[in-house]
Amino acid sequence: MNVIRTTPPRPFDVTTVFPQLAPLARPATRLHPRPGSPSPYDSSVGGPLLWPAGQRWPYCDKWHEGPASPLLPVAQLYVRDVPLLRAPGRCDLLQVLWCPFEHPPEYKPTTASYWQTAADVTNLLTAPPQPSEVEYDGYVPEPCVLAPEQITEYPNYLDLSEELQQQLADWSTWRAAGVAVDDSYEIAPQEFYMDELSLAPGWKAGGWPPWGLTDPIPRFCVACGVAMSPLLTIPSNEWGADNKGWIPYEDQALAALDDARVSNPPGVQISGGNNLQLYGCPEFHPHTDLIQ
Repeated sequence: MNVIRTTPPRPFDVTTVFPQLAPLARPATRLHPRPGSPSPYDSSVGGPLLWPAGQRWPYCDKWHEGPASPLLPVAQLYVRDVPLLRAPGRCDLLQVLWCPFEHPPEYKPTTASYWQTAADVTNLLTAPPQPSEVEYDGYVPEPCVLAPEQITEYPNYLDLSEELQQQLADWSTWRAAGVAVDDSYEIAPQEFYMDELSLAPGWKAGGWPPWGLTDPIPRFCVACGVAMSPLLTIPSNEWGADNKGWIPYEDQALAALDDARVSNPPGVQISGGNNLQLYGCPEFHPHTDLIQ
């Protein structure tokens, strides 16, 4: 890790105005992928994986004409860098790959995740197979090093109770609390909560999921029926026009240039600019994912 990113503090502590949010706080790790040359021994997005030479490389055999296609590395996260990851047994490395095609019925990349024990990988696969073609360049992440940062998140507005939603949408509540909220939010103050106080944009582990395309849908493990929790958020940008308050201090000068290469260093585009949310099972059964 040779880069540092620092999220500016939130405009104020939202729990002082809405104390009901306090027990809903969750830790998250913003990954902050930035252009670089990661090695297999680094946490990365789009970088080389610490993959055992004796372990079969994963392939996708769904909806392809001809032979199965090898998956591409998406993210590699060492627990030492992202300590909120809960790993099975001695494992200390999460690896996520996908097929660079949108497959029906949901028209999203097929994903696969694997846990490794880094110390056990003594014979490394140095030349993994590559797909002969990809559907979109946005499904081939540019190699990025990471600058993990621990933050606290609160639920998406849609995840809240109807009572709390009504309070967040009441301009008089914000005014009575004496907090500084721009008058442009007067018509819909809940948007200030969504833009500046709840979920961080960009690549992250843990935290709360970014609903929007659909209403919240509880995710349950098909193997054991246990509720699943957010594992990894794969976005189409690190920030957007509505949430620039989350831009790290170190990026603010470049962000002023409004260059897509700054706001989306990996160059990933999920189904036209959405997020792909991976959910993990606490019993370590296969993950699931959903475009959000």
